[in-house]
Amino acid sequence: MSKIIDYYFAPQSPWVYLGHKRLVEIAKAAGASIRVMPMDLGQVFPLSGGLPLGKRAPQRQAYRLVELTRFSRALNLPLNLHPKYFPVAGDDAARLIIAVDMHHGTNAALAITGAVLLAVWHEERNIADADTLASLLAEQQLDAACMALSRTPEVQARYVGYTQSAIDAQVFGAPSYVVDGALFWGQDRLDFVAQQLKA
Repeated sequence: MSKIIDYYFAPQSPWVYLGHKRLVEIAKAAGASIRVMPMDLGQVFPLSGGLPLGKRAPQRQAYRLVELTRFSRALNLPLNLHPKYFPVAGDDAARLIIAVDMHHGTNAALAITGAVLLAVWHEERNIADADTLASLLAEQQLDAACMALSRTPEVQARYVGYTQSAIDAQVFGAPSYVVDGALFWGQDRLDFVAQQLKA
C-alpha cells in the first residue's frame, strides 16, 4: 500500500516554492500519493507563536533573505528576493488550487500550485488578482470553470477544513509534510520525508 503525504502549504510562501518540485519528485520516486492541502497561515500563526514577516525581528528578516539566496542558488531555482507582489494574500489562489483538485485531481492541483508559486517568486505576477489566476489556469490547460468553483461554499469549507487539519496536526509553518503521523517542517526537511517514505 502506497504511503500518503499530507502537504500543508501557503501558495505565497517562498519556502513552498523552493520545495514544491522536489516534493513531487520524491513522492513519484517512492510511489507515494500527495494530499494537496493549502491552509490559511493567518489562522495557524496566532495559535503557534508565529509572526507575519513584517512583525519579525530585523535580524530574523535579514537572515531569511540570506537563506533564501543560499537555497535558490543550491537548488538552481530562480527567485526574486523582493517580488513586486509580495506580501500578497494567498486565499484566492489556495481556493483555486482546491477547486482544481476537486475538478481535475491531484496532478493538476500540483501543477497549478507550481504555477502559482512561480508567478509570485519569478514572474512578478499578482496571485491575488482574478485575471492572473484565470491566466494561470489557461496556461496549465485547465478548465476555466475552476474559477467559479473556487468561489463556492464547498471549496471554502474544504479550505477551512484543511486549516483546521493543519492545526490538529501541530503544523506551525509552511511547507509542512505529514507522513505516517510524523511531521516535517520546511523544504530543507525533504530528505527526511524521503526516508520516512522508505521506512
